[in-house]
Amino acid sequence: MQTILSIGADALAYGMVLFVISIGLSVTMGLMKVVNLAHGAFAMIGGYVASYVTQQMGLHFAVGTVAAVLFCVVLAFPMERLLFRRIYGAPELIQVLMTIGITFIIIGIANWLMGPTLKTIALPDSLRGPVDIGFRTIAAHKIFAAAVGGAVALGLWYLIERTSFGIKLRASVDDTAMAGALGIRTKIVYSVSFAIAIGLAALGGVVGAQLLPIEPYYALHYMVTFLVVVSVGGAGSIPGALVACLLLGAVKTTGSYLWPEFGNFFFYLAVIAIVSVFPNGLMGRAK
Repeated sequence: MQTILSIGADALAYGMVLFVISIGLSVTMGLMKVVNLAHGAFAMIGGYVASYVTQQMGLHFAVGTVAAVLFCVVLAFPMERLLFRRIYGAPELIQVLMTIGITFIIIGIANWLMGPTLKTIALPDSLRGPVDIGFRTIAAHKIFAAAVGGAVALGLWYLIERTSFGIKLRASVDDTAMAGALGIRTKIVYSVSFAIAIGLAALGGVVGAQLLPIEPYYALHYMVTFLVVVSVGGAGSIPGALVACLLLGAVKTTGSYLWPEFGNFFFYLAVIAIVSVFPNGLMGRAK
C-alpha cells in the first residue's frame, strides 16, 4: 500500500511538472503552428535564473520564480520578433533546423556562463519537508508541483476558451488575413502567445528542478520527452496535454519503481501504443 501511494504521489508530481513545461510547446505547435525545439532551453534558462537569485543573491524562492518567469518573458519578445516570426508558416524542416540551432547556441552560452555542473534552487522551509496527510507523508514540494500544474491548466484553459484574447488567438490561427481585416492585431497576438508559452516553460523549469535537474544539456535531455507529451495529448489541446502528462507520468514512475532498468522502455512503449491508436493524439483534432 505504501509503495502504491509513493508511486501515485511521484507520478502526479512528475506528470504535472511535464505539463507546466510542455503545455507552452503544445500551444505553439497546435495553435501557432510552430515546431519550437528550443522550448526546453527556456525552461533551462528559467531554472538558471531562479538558481542564481536564490543561491547567489540569497533571495526567497518566490522572488526567484517571479524573476525567472519575467526574465524569460522579456527575452521572448525580441526573439519572437527577430527570429521566430520569420518562420511562421515556413516548412516544418526549416522550423526544426532553426530552433535546434537556437537550442545549441543557448546550451553553449549556459555552459560558458554557468559551468557544466548541476544547479540547485534553494527551496523555502515550507517546501523542504514532508506533509502528513494522515495515513502517510508526502514531500511538500511534490504537492506544490501538483498544485501549480492544476492552476496552470485551469488558468490557460480559461484564457484560451473564455477571454477575448483567446478568441483573437484562435481567429488569428484559423485565418490570419481575415482576422487582420477585422481589426485584430495578429502580430501582437502571436507575440503575447509566444511570451506566455515561454513564461510557462520557465515556471516549469523552476518548479520541476527537483525532478528534472538544471544543467547545460537540459534542453537536449528532455527535448524528446516534451515532444512526446504534445504528440500523445494532441497539439493545441490543453486537456489532452494534461491527460498525456498524467498517463505518461504514471507509466514512467511505475516502471522506475518496479523495474528500474526498464523504466524508459515502458514509457516509450506506451507512447508507441497510444500514437498508433490515436495518430492525432488523445484529444487532437484531425488534420
